[in-house]
Amino acid sequence: MRYGERIRNVYATLAAICCVAVALIVAPTADAAWTHWRGPTQTGASPETGLVSSWSPEGENVLWKGDAIVRSTPIIMDGRAYVMARVGKDITEQEQVVCFDVMTGKMLWEDRFNLYHTTVPFNRVGWTSPAGDPETNTIFVHGVGGVFNCYTADGEIVWSRSLTEDVGRISGYGGRTNTPIVDGDLVIFGFLSSSWGDQVAGRARFHAFDKRTGDTVWISTLPGRPLDTFYSVPVIADIDDQHLLITGSADGNVYALQANTGKIVWTFQFSKRGLNTSPVVDGYRVYIGHSEENIDTNAMGRVVCIDGRGSGDITKTNELWRIDGMGVGYTGLAVDKGVVYAIDNASNLHAINGESGKINWTHSLGTVGKGSPTIADGKIYAPEVNGRIHILEPRATEAVSLDHDEVKMPDGRLAEVYGSPAVAYGRVFIPTEAGLFCIGKEGLGPLESVGGFGRMISDGEAAQLQIIPAEVTIYPGESAKFYLRRFTANGVLIGDVKPESWTLNGISGTISDGEYSSDASAGPQAGTVSVKLRDLTATARVRVVPTLPYEEDFTNVAVDSSPNFWIGSIGKFMVVEQDGNRLLKKPPSDRGLDTAYVYIGKSDEKGYTVEADVMGAKPRRQMPDVGLIANRYTMTLKGNHQQLQIFSWASDLRMAKDMPFKWEPDVWYSMKMAVEYADGKALVHGKVWRKGDPEPDAWTLTAEDPLPNLEGSPGIYGSSVADIYYDNLRITKSE
Repeated sequence: MRYGERIRNVYATLAAICCVAVALIVAPTADAAWTHWRGPTQTGASPETGLVSSWSPEGENVLWKGDAIVRSTPIIMDGRAYVMARVGKDITEQEQVVCFDVMTGKMLWEDRFNLYHTTVPFNRVGWTSPAGDPETNTIFVHGVGGVFNCYTADGEIVWSRSLTEDVGRISGYGGRTNTPIVDGDLVIFGFLSSSWGDQVAGRARFHAFDKRTGDTVWISTLPGRPLDTFYSVPVIADIDDQHLLITGSADGNVYALQANTGKIVWTFQFSKRGLNTSPVVDGYRVYIGHSEENIDTNAMGRVVCIDGRGSGDITKTNELWRIDGMGVGYTGLAVDKGVVYAIDNASNLHAINGESGKINWTHSLGTVGKGSPTIADGKIYAPEVNGRIHILEPRATEAVSLDHDEVKMPDGRLAEVYGSPAVAYGRVFIPTEAGLFCIGKEGLGPLESVGGFGRMISDGEAAQLQIIPAEVTIYPGESAKFYLRRFTANGVLIGDVKPESWTLNGISGTISDGEYSSDASAGPQAGTVSVKLRDLTATARVRVVPTLPYEEDFTNVAVDSSPNFWIGSIGKFMVVEQDGNRLLKKPPSDRGLDTAYVYIGKSDEKGYTVEADVMGAKPRRQMPDVGLIANRYTMTLKGNHQQLQIFSWASDLRMAKDMPFKWEPDVWYSMKMAVEYADGKALVHGKVWRKGDPEPDAWTLTAEDPLPNLEGSPGIYGSSVADIYYDNLRITKSE
């Protein structure tokens, strides 16, 4: 199979353009659509006019209300509104994408999908906002469980990635999940990950995917050690002849990357904790806030203006102004006509002179500020978490309240509002726990677009190379096709080029004219493909996963390491010598969580059985949890609880089933797990027995899932409050 062949035609036109060393960079589109979390100019402001100054959830100026439990900001494109939401109850709880007709509010389609391999609780599902691409009329969503889907306007899935299984995406109980952004041919966002090879260390990484195929174009690892998970949404800006992606990160820094290559241009040290707020850019000025401890004072919180015309560490040289003690830790800023608007954690709305940093006025909205302000038609639409929606008129020295409403749930409590209002087609879309409200004037005319930006043209000498795809996963004997592109020092595309040489590093097989053919007899492996063009080099990652059956007794794995193609194992699991035998060990973690998932195959594997021998220690009266993974279900022996449990979603245990199971420390047990499907349901089977005893005929435990996971990578699981050992891992085709 030729991986990547499907993207060749996508780049053919670019190659023709680039052969004359001219590259086009598409600036953000400013039309009636709201395709980005912060609107058409990514500033929280809209050019729309004729918007309403008052409304009532009970009916005044409400054109329609969409039935969805919305936590994030909608996008509006081509006459449709798209939202992320949560849906269901108990065993039917899922994440949901919903599409409404802008004119009528009719639900045109929905897609529901399961959560797996995550500890994010149900009330934080639907955290992210969709991203839209007007060129292809496709929509991109990133779920809290790592699902990354591309949809057509009619709800058909163009491509799908499982980022947790594919690249070791990390999520935490806090639910912080990152919203994608579309730029040119790329859809880009960042997240914490721990994968394989040079990406084993847990770091914040930005991934750029081909918007048409889902293939990875570039990966940029940010250098700082993560201090938190984070959800700062990047913005795209052209500053000083560079096309930049600017974002906050998990290490408390603000970064500017070349949007086309991922190369870090500048770093601004900002906070002692991770950043969740999103920057806005006005010209060369970059505005961002936080509510944690500052790197140079004991004050909590700061809003800062950075001169984005720089390179390297610009912390001391490019700060234009700051406001210490203003805790803007959750909301994105907005900027309009030279004024920066910020909602702090206590839900105070501040208007700040963007040039001087002087506070023009402050207006109290309520008690908790987590939704961001939206500016349009001379009005500010501002939410407060406890169900309050404000419409304000900003003036030079004050904000005048035009309207103030409370959105309530059917039981009378105030609805939560975490998302931000979106504006498009003369309408304002207000996302709430109680539904998506579309407000506007009756008798609005047909949907029309307004305005637009042009394109920037540039050329230059080649100073960077990029191999596409940047990462592939294939089976032994399969092939992958790579292409090489040149960029200027400023990250502007020049075009495709034939390299002088291709080199394989750590993997066997052959490569010719960019096509790598893996060695079928070599089995699973991981390494890189590199190229050289004069004094420039580039590298792409290649992971070859096993065809079934796959057996691993760790005899040929080096001590203090683990199989190099496994995702999430290196540094957490290691082979040790014990009584003349090599075993895989997971000790308690020196830093971070003891819980770890390891993924061994592709994320679309199906029809297999996983088994292994396992043993847990018990120092100081603590026993670990140890288990197997199949089709996005986990079966685990729970040490302290003396249980056998099957689950998929660790925090909510949506379809989990458990039973008492007494097992002893320092005793080997055999575990076996398989998933079968009947009558639209999944039957997740598991059995455990003392190693050396006959295998039981019957399954020890079976869990039923009416919303089945149909595929997923096989793997192992461990939560090591004490040492865990694994041996004789086997993955075979199910009968």
